[in-house]
Amino acid sequence: MTTPFPADGPSGPPPGCPAHGLAAEGLRRLYGPEAEADPAALYEKLRAEHGEVAPVLLHGDLPAWLILGHTANLTAMRTPSRFSRDSRRWTAFQQGLVTADSPLMPVIAWQPLCVFADGEEHRRLRAAVTDSLNRFDRRGIRRYVTRFADQLIQEFGPTGRAELVAQFAECLPMLVMTQVVGMPDEYGPRLVDAARDLMKGTETAIASNDYVVATLRRTIERKRVTPGPDLVSWLMQHSAGLTDDEVLEHLRVVLLAANETTVNLIADALKLVLTDRRFRADLSGGHMTLPDALDQVLWDSAPMSLVAGRWATGDTELGGQQIKEGDMLLLGLAAGNVDPAVRPDLSKPLHGNRSHLAFGGGPHECPGQDIGRAIADTGIDILLTRLPDLQLAIDKDELTWTSAWLSRHLVELPVQFSPRTVERTAPTGPGDLLTPSTPPPPPLHVRQTETPAAPPAVVPRQRRGWWQALTGRFRR
Repeated sequence: MTTPFPADGPSGPPPGCPAHGLAAEGLRRLYGPEAEADPAALYEKLRAEHGEVAPVLLHGDLPAWLILGHTANLTAMRTPSRFSRDSRRWTAFQQGLVTADSPLMPVIAWQPLCVFADGEEHRRLRAAVTDSLNRFDRRGIRRYVTRFADQLIQEFGPTGRAELVAQFAECLPMLVMTQVVGMPDEYGPRLVDAARDLMKGTETAIASNDYVVATLRRTIERKRVTPGPDLVSWLMQHSAGLTDDEVLEHLRVVLLAANETTVNLIADALKLVLTDRRFRADLSGGHMTLPDALDQVLWDSAPMSLVAGRWATGDTELGGQQIKEGDMLLLGLAAGNVDPAVRPDLSKPLHGNRSHLAFGGGPHECPGQDIGRAIADTGIDILLTRLPDLQLAIDKDELTWTSAWLSRHLVELPVQFSPRTVERTAPTGPGDLLTPSTPPPPPLHVRQTETPAAPPAVVPRQRRGWWQALTGRFRR
């Protein structure tokens, strides 16, 4: 990988100072104290130094390119012929530079998933996911959101106080997703606990991951005998002919990754409502709809700051930088959303503008974004309707975040309100999620072929479950 070096050395502390995130070569690290203390400030330093695309160092001081420009991000997303999703192309893998216990491995180690595939294989796997998700009726999903939101509010409503990250944002998406997947109600609370345990990387995270996998396997076996209007059945029935392993891996991605991003979206949106009087006034006064409000949040606080990654299929140029074949590129979603070329005035509202990068773009654009938005906007609407005098219980300057190289998380959102009792919403049936035009489920035909073999590139074996390690790095 070729990297430009500043003509003049940086002022202040000498190169290699860990506290300032600089390696001996003068390149900035995307990990460590500086990166985790204020990721947004780091992105702006990189933009000022290098423009749309900046050379950076990942864990282990492995080189990569961080895409900071809005247009450059879209170019990388939309041209898989130049920028592949297949991580086995990475030069660092080819050269044996990535250790088995590297924190990068859970994110970039190749898996039999559509997110790591290109071309025809990507189209086959992606079609199964998108076709299945598109069969859901959004009104049915909103009924489930209403039901579970009311249940959560009922728990803390009489107390007049709540902590909305742990008691609402971290619970609601998983409860709804269990219905989308086709699991019994009783699975919901335990899966919420398991997902929260995974995302916080506790010492029991491996056991929680094992529980999620075992639960999905039981669900797959049950749906083989009694299919229903749910994601498991539709993935198994799809003409793409997914193997059981492919069904399981895609279900785990949908269940856990979708949960994590929706949790962040709900938490950040509630934070904005509770800390910005003008924003809340526009919302309550009807000058702005809740979906418009979510778009503003997605511009200002993308649920994932970075996405790793893309790999150059050959020598190319992007954002004025010379990219070599096998180089890794990181999609800078948060940085691209505040690119001065598209947002010269960050104070100007962008209600209803959906050209943000929060859900990616191109062939790998997030397939479940509509479901995630439905969970977020309905859940927030129910909360604000049931508790109209909801107020932040601490000064907004006391709010804290945790950051890692991929994302930034609100730690707590304590609130107070007038105590009230909320009646439980009547249960809804699984058929409520089915679109009226969806045909009855056809007989199951599951292809039992082996997963395609990887190319010759040697990727180190992982010593831990990849989801456990990934989520341990998300929330520390």
